[in-house]
Formats: sequence, C-alpha cells, structure tokens
Amino acid sequence: MHTDEELTSIPVPRSLAERRAHARNRLETGSQMWLATGSDGHGAHLIPVAYAWDGSALFTATFAKSRTVANIKAHPQARVALGDTTDVIMIDTSASLIDVPDIDAGIAEHYAKVSTDPRTHPEGIFLYLRLHPRRIQVWNGFHEFVGRTVMRDGRWLDTPVD
Repeated sequence: MHTDEELTSIPVPRSLAERRAHARNRLETGSQMWLATGSDGHGAHLIPVAYAWDGSALFTATFAKSRTVANIKAHPQARVALGDTTDVIMIDTSASLIDVPDIDAGIAEHYAKVSTDPRTHPEGIFLYLRLHPRRIQVWNGFHEFVGRTVMRDGRWLDTPVD
C-alpha cells in the first residue's frame, strides 16, 4: 500500500502537446544526436554525429565508405536519439543518401556551423544523410512511458495513441 507521500512524489506526465513542443524545440535548438543503423550480418551500428534540422528532416554527414552508409544502402532506415536516458527523444526515420554537391546550400551552411563541412573535402569522401522522421517518442521517466508517441507515420499527433 502506498502512503500519501509516495503518491505525491510521482511526477505528473506532460501532455501530448507539451511533449510535442519539447520535441520540436530540441530538434530546432540541438545539434548532436546518436544515430543507429543496422544491416544483415553486421548487427547494429551506433555513432554520435552532429545534425541540422530543416523543419521536416534531419541532415548529417559521414564518410562515404563508412559502415553507416553501407547500412543505409542495405536498409534505408535509422533510429536517432536526442538527449539522455532521463529525457529522451527517440526518432525512427527513413533514410536516404545525398552527394555533397547535391545538398541544399542552406542545409550545408547550417550543418557547417555545427560540424565539419563536407564541402571543404575532396569529392567522394563524405555523403550527407537525410533522415525523415516516421515516428517520434518523447519521455523523461517511467511515469511518461504511456503517451510517449508524438509522431506516427510522419505526422505530428493531436491525440495520444499509446
């Protein structure tokens, strides 16, 4: 049986609107993420990378001959994590590769402010990755595990689904 003190110490979960706003703010103001990819026979691969957000997709860059690029070619999807284990934004994405000369100039400039600028290296060394969110989950503790999905099928939600 719980005492009144135990019950009042459980944090109140944020609303869907508050979590959705938190996710958008983190995407707009942050620049660092964990990027996980996988492929048959190689298992999961996780790297820390910088990113640029354009309001609908995350963009990052990595070496053209990297395991990350090979994984994206084999399975064009990725999982991204922003924050830490006590305040996480988990993003499942579709993924595509963009050659450096083909990247939008505004995205390239934004990315160059937070990381190495792939445009300053010989062509073929780097590739950009476009990560388009399909599902976004937001929670900051076990008390927020219910109602954590703020985007599904690439659309921001107005009503909870979990």
